[in-house]
This record gives sequence, C-alpha cells and structure tokens, in this order.
Amino acid sequence: MNSGLERAGFKVRGIAFMLDFLIVSIPFAFLFSIVNDDFSLEFTQGFSWDIGYGFYLTVLPVIWSGYIIGKRIFRIHVVKVNGKRLTLLDMFIREIIGKLGLAYLTFGLSSVISAAMVAFLKDRRSIHDHLSGTCVDHSY
Repeated sequence: MNSGLERAGFKVRGIAFMLDFLIVSIPFAFLFSIVNDDFSLEFTQGFSWDIGYGFYLTVLPVIWSGYIIGKRIFRIHVVKVNGKRLTLLDMFIREIIGKLGLAYLTFGLSSVISAAMVAFLKDRRSIHDHLSGTCVDHSY
C-alpha cells in the first residue's frame, strides 16, 4: 500500500478536474467554432464527448504515470494502492465503468456519493478508486 504518500482531498481533485476539463475542451470548442461558425461548449454535453473524454482519462494516465493535464498542474496523480504500475484495465475500470458507467446507471447519484467519500472518508478513495484498486496521491 502507498502509505508513504499523502492522499489528495476533495478540493484539489475537484479543481484539477475542472481545470483539466477547460484545458481539453476549449481548444476543441475553437475547432468546432471554425467549422460551425459558433463558439460553444454544448458539444461537451453529449455522449460522444463522454466517450472521447473518457478515452483521454483512461489512456493518458497509463502513458503519463497516473497524470492527466489538470492533475499534473496540481501535482496529484492516480496510483495503484498496491504500488504496482497502472494498467489500461485499471484505468478502464476506474474511468469508464466506475465513473462514466455508474454515473449513467445511477443518474449521477454515484458521482455525489464518490465526492462525499473523497471529502469525508479518511482514505479519500471514491467508488471508482475502490473498484479499480487506485487512489489519488500528491506527488511531491
């Protein structure tokens, strides 16, 4: 277990996620505005965006040692609780099944519960962290 690292809390994880979303979505909005002659972030409300962004959230941490852009800026990253290297399967379970899939199936309730788990539980692990055997730690 990664007991030597400090777990990232609700605020830093939330801010990192929001920043990451903006950093990734705004360039796409500019590209779509060139094609559609209208700047909007509405495209992020569809299932296609969820799949594309889910792919990004799944693949990049495997390649980049647990980081996505927002997490890298705030020096937090996803790690396996057992200390092993993240795999594509770990991240697929975490992001696609544990976050996206459960959120759709529970109409967002699992996202609220996960946020509360990170905010109030000592281990700061959400539902998707438990399913995938991961946690989010500071990387000092």
